[in-house]
Amino acid sequence: MTPDTASVACDGWDGSECEGTPHCPPRCPRFVDEEGTRWTVRPAVDADEPFLVEMYERFDRADRAQGLPPVSRSRCVEWVRSMLTEGSDVVAERGGEVFGHAMYTPTDAAVPELAVFVHPDAQDRGVGTELCRHVIANAAAGSRDGLVLHVETGNRAARSVYRTVGFEVVERRGDLRMRLDLDDPIATGVRWPPVVRDGPTESLLEASSDAAAVTPSPGDD
Repeated sequence: MTPDTASVACDGWDGSECEGTPHCPPRCPRFVDEEGTRWTVRPAVDADEPFLVEMYERFDRADRAQGLPPVSRSRCVEWVRSMLTEGSDVVAERGGEVFGHAMYTPTDAAVPELAVFVHPDAQDRGVGTELCRHVIANAAAGSRDGLVLHVETGNRAARSVYRTVGFEVVERRGDLRMRLDLDDPIATGVRWPPVVRDGPTESLLEASSDAAAVTPSPGDD
């Protein structure tokens, strides 16, 4: 899907009755955050590179995790370029400006790694969670077996997001290693069309994931 596909395929933001089409991406690109702001989540393209680098340059050191994104511009450019080349990337944009970036990499791995980054100005609005769901949907559509991620033990906000979208702690060795199998019902549900996932079925799915979020897994605190 190109950046223009969403506007061609969708004629409005009220997709509550949308049943999807064979031409739709794995997850609907339209997203309204917790403050009622409209976003588009779409596949990243090479032309996004300078805008992603610009976004990451606005990150403070406290906004970085596990050394990413790199602090220096040259290393950040190299890293962004490698993610766009080797990964399956999506970006979240609002008003034509990029505020979020997520990916799974490498694309040929049976169980690649998920990473997600949201600019501080757009955090606590559900954008990171939506980006994760897009990566999960794309990985499932790409016939991956599962996804893994690493998160710092003390990053409780990120851990809560990952549990909400279905990840469970599988290893604790310094940082936490979490995994989601893509035959899990949560991983299947992210690909439903809006008319299904915004209805009673998704409500049940969300209730199940919320329960998982408040009930620590065996490897969690």
